[in-house]
Amino acid sequence: MYLLLKLVHLLAVILFLGNIITGLFWHAHAVGTRDPKLLAHTMAGIIRSDRYFTIPGVVLIVAAGMGLAVLGHFPILRTGWILWTLILFAISGFMFAWRVAPLQKQLQRFAMSGAESGMFDYRHYHRLAIRWELWGAAALLTPLLGLVLMVLKPGL
Repeated sequence: MYLLLKLVHLLAVILFLGNIITGLFWHAHAVGTRDPKLLAHTMAGIIRSDRYFTIPGVVLIVAAGMGLAVLGHFPILRTGWILWTLILFAISGFMFAWRVAPLQKQLQRFAMSGAESGMFDYRHYHRLAIRWELWGAAALLTPLLGLVLMVLKPGL
């Protein structure tokens, strides 16, 4: 059972981190076109992929991780690398909910409005996109640091 949970946990981590990284990649790719219709479409895909991959990935990571801690007899709050990874994961989730997701919706709406009206202010979109990228990078780096802690298991 432990190895099966570990497999689920690792697959969920790959799904979670991979989706975030590819979302940043596809947005950067779409930005190069400056086409509001393509930008709106790309952001809609990123929002949808968060719903289908990132959020379920979070649920699977936490559920399988807790199961692994219990089966492996790791006291969650007294095992530093687990505790700090959970804290980093929570910080990432807070940043996603508070900043990243609202900015994604704002970017999608702004690009769609520009595509529909034919009046697209790319500079304004770009300023919003930079904020989204910075918050997104912070929301990505925290679980990446958690991944490092999980693999290296330092004595914290």
